[in-house]
This record gives sequence, structure tokens and C-alpha cells, in this order.
Amino acid sequence: MAHQAGGKRPAPRPVPDARETQTYLQDYTVLLEAVPFPSLIVDHRWGVVSANRAFETLFRGTRPHPSAMPTDNFLRFVLFHPDAGDVLGEHEQGWCLPMLAHLRAALECYGHDHELQAIRRDVAQDPIMEAAYRHGLPHWIRAVGEDAAGLDGAVRLLLHPDPSRGPTECRIVDETTRTLRETGHRRLTMITRDPRRPAAPAARRVRRPRGAGAHLTVVPAPED
Repeated sequence: MAHQAGGKRPAPRPVPDARETQTYLQDYTVLLEAVPFPSLIVDHRWGVVSANRAFETLFRGTRPHPSAMPTDNFLRFVLFHPDAGDVLGEHEQGWCLPMLAHLRAALECYGHDHELQAIRRDVAQDPIMEAAYRHGLPHWIRAVGEDAAGLDGAVRLLLHPDPSRGPTECRIVDETTRTLRETGHRRLTMITRDPRRPAAPAARRVRRPRGAGAHLTVVPAPED
């Protein structure tokens, strides 16, 4: 409108070069460390670019895994690590299905990305997870809505390794700045609340043996 009326359009914001981006991320890491809640920066593949001490503490009991450590790729961790359900409460409904939705969205934007394609292939190798991706996920999104499948503002259950805290709700807050967004990054912070209920052994998932799948066990039935 301003251009049609004779005014000037605002100059496009220049995209930071690689060195500026790296410096910005380094400085932003200092900010992450000042936050008492688990906080991390991920790229469009959900590769973890930076995470603070509170995030590392949350997952300190995670066993080594060749491709799905929480500080390497958070999407892979949620979907494939056998220990993910030891920390991420209500793992399937609360974390796996939303992250499958994010995988689908990322593939729609970056369909030729080799890492995202590799994650998609790994999903396809597990029959239950593949069924969830192809059939359960669309049904689930219809049931909860596109917004509910997102992360910003979502309330999720954490099973904190500190026995005094036990099961604890957290609200996930998307704190992505414009610069982070323009460089393909996202910052997420888990704002922990007071424990929702006393810790109970039934609330924690039994660890699966090394090499066993960490995948979904139940797929919502598709609508007729």
C-alpha cells in the first residue's frame, strides 16, 4: 500500500552470513546458561545446536546411543532412544506423536534434506511407527487440532532424574528470535512446574534392553 501511494517499501532485512550466525549462536548460548530451565536451540533437522546445563541435567541418565542422543538430535532422541520414555512422561501421546507431526512438517519444507530423509527411512523400518506416521498421525491431528500438535504453549510431563522432583509438568515455550528464525533455528524452553503428583514406579517406563526399539506400541485407530 505504501509503495502504491508513492512511499518506499522497507528494505529487506539482510540474511546474516555464516560467521555472523556462528557468533550470534555463541552469544546466545551465554543467554541459555542464564536460564534455570532446560533450554535448547535446534536447527530445521532438530539437530541440537546448543543446550544449557539444565537440559543436560535432565537427560544425564541417558545411555549412549549411536544416533539418538538428546544433545545431538532431539527428534531422533524422542522417536528412537530406548531411554526417552524414562524422562519424557506420557511418551507416546505427549512426545512421539507431536514429533512425528513436526517431522512431517519439516519434510514438507525441506523434502530434499538428507538427514530428514534418513529419519523418515528409520521411521519406515519400524512397522508400528510407520503405521502411526501414515494412519494414526492424521487421525490424531484431526482429533486434537493442528495447534495442539504444536509445541509452543504445550504442557508436557517430565520424569526428572532428581528423585525429590519426580513427575513434573512443564510448559514448552518457543522463544525463537527473528534472527534465529531467519537462520533456520528455533529455541525451546521447558518451564517446569511443581510436581503434578507424587513419584510412583508406575509412572516410569521400564527400560528396554539395548538394541530394542523405543517406538510406539499403540496407534490410534483411524476413523471409519
